[in-house]
Amino acid sequence: MGAKIIATGKALPELNVTNDELSKLVETDDEWITSRTGIHSRRIAVDLTTLDLAQAACSPLFGFDAKANGVQISSFMHEVIDPESIDLILFATITPDAIVPAMACNLREELGCARSIAFDLNAACSGFIYALSTAEALMVASRNAQGCARNPIKRALVVCAERLTHLTNWQDRNTCVLFGDGAGACILEWDESDAGILSCYLQNEDDVDRSLICPKGYSSLLPFDEEGVLFDEALHARIFPNGVDPKNVDYAYINQLGAIPDPALERIKEYLGMSADENPDAPYESIRMDGKKIFSFASKILCSDIEHALEMANLTMDDVALIVPHQANERIIRFAAKRLGQPMEKFQLSIMDCGNTSSASVPMALTDALLSGELHAGDVIVVVAFGGGLTSGAAVIRL
Repeated sequence: MGAKIIATGKALPELNVTNDELSKLVETDDEWITSRTGIHSRRIAVDLTTLDLAQAACSPLFGFDAKANGVQISSFMHEVIDPESIDLILFATITPDAIVPAMACNLREELGCARSIAFDLNAACSGFIYALSTAEALMVASRNAQGCARNPIKRALVVCAERLTHLTNWQDRNTCVLFGDGAGACILEWDESDAGILSCYLQNEDDVDRSLICPKGYSSLLPFDEEGVLFDEALHARIFPNGVDPKNVDYAYINQLGAIPDPALERIKEYLGMSADENPDAPYESIRMDGKKIFSFASKILCSDIEHALEMANLTMDDVALIVPHQANERIIRFAAKRLGQPMEKFQLSIMDCGNTSSASVPMALTDALLSGELHAGDVIVVVAFGGGLTSGAAVIRL
């Protein structure tokens, strides 16, 4: 008995930006990008939200039309799923549309999954593996008679959607050539007679070099210091000559008080390893990455995580029909294939026309693999990813 994947979906924005087109923004060309990454183009969600992409990836699984225009959708399933049969929604993303409510809660409403519990998860590019493992664990726990009583979970929806292009510094060619937008989803169903997910191996390493970061800025002015409330009697009297009107909120006083959004900002920058001489014109909330250090981490961890997950499932590489890795860089995948002594034909490559879509890349690539017709019921596959944090993980799955 165990959880099985019964459907997958994928959504990409229609806007396709080629490598040569990026030369209008930075000094680059198709040869430079392709030789280093394997990426030929990426998709850009201009006015699409993260929720739009997620809803589009899920819509065919439930027999719905996507609400947003400008999205290309593909799916693999055997039958349309009743949205009210979903008991759990896990949404992995680093680009939510809002802090509250969670993206999973918004998606629950959009899809009509009225019986589901829903929450978000952030494990960066490893988000799908972490969410898959969490969903499977909750399904098992809901059936564990020795544990506490829990909501019964028979079906779970795992969704990953990203708008990385909105966290991209488009003047930094070391990062802007890599990222794209998209969404992927899968539905898990508990099967009393067969297990689909055979093992999940998760691990973290400390990113002591801060090789992959994206800071978050707050805009609310903080009218306090360590002594308490900031107060300027003369300014207050001038702005509120007739006293404060609770029915007509006026922000002029706070704005002129000298308050700043986040007095801890410099400590946050120091912790994140941000340079004091960073270009002030560069976007603050943008991805900063040391490509060489991430390459070194990724090429090592992909192999070890696959090996750990297979060992936990009592299987070997000979039992594996396909490996579906995080689509960060083709060179990383080729390096891992060589290190594992496996042909590239055993690795799903989908990065060429979508770029690195963070947590969405594995479920998107999984959908591509299932639609290829080369996989069959009973085949064993491995999904594997790595991301900021540093996070990584792999899962062995029988289709």
